[in-house]
Amino acid sequence: MTQASSLFTRLEYRLAQQLFHTRWLPRSPRTQRLTLHLFERCADAGHPAALSLYGHMLFHRGVSPQDKARGARYVLEAAQGGDLKAQYQAGLIFEYGCVQYPRREDRAVTWYARAGEAGHALAATRLGKAYRNGELGLPVDGAQAAHWEALAERHLPLDAVELDSEHIQTRH
Repeated sequence: MTQASSLFTRLEYRLAQQLFHTRWLPRSPRTQRLTLHLFERCADAGHPAALSLYGHMLFHRGVSPQDKARGARYVLEAAQGGDLKAQYQAGLIFEYGCVQYPRREDRAVTWYARAGEAGHALAATRLGKAYRNGELGLPVDGAQAAHWEALAERHLPLDAVELDSEHIQTRH
């Protein structure tokens, strides 16, 4: 039965994704409620991508403090499950704090480091800046800053290409 419910959850998540990204479908309040309801069901069922995406939406766009706290909880659950984007978001949650999760710079550094080492360029960039400027409770350390900045450069997505009038410059 678990396998069947897992399959159903994956199908619900695919449908929610399609509704979320479809441009030809009218953006009616009913469609939006359905999409959010599907994401919520999938997150409650423990679907890793739904935990990350729906948690992110609730944390950043939730109206009530309870919504924001539930979003943070979903994001942290996804981060603990290894979701790269959620690990970066967990760093942000602990860097800035919220009602349920107070500001904890040590935990922010831990989550940024996990995400940065796993390939998240923004997390590595944040740690590079933190070491360069002595932020997040870290000492000013040029070597560590250079390490994280180099890691960020390696993890930049291929679409981070800057067009110049004369030629194309890529960032490696």
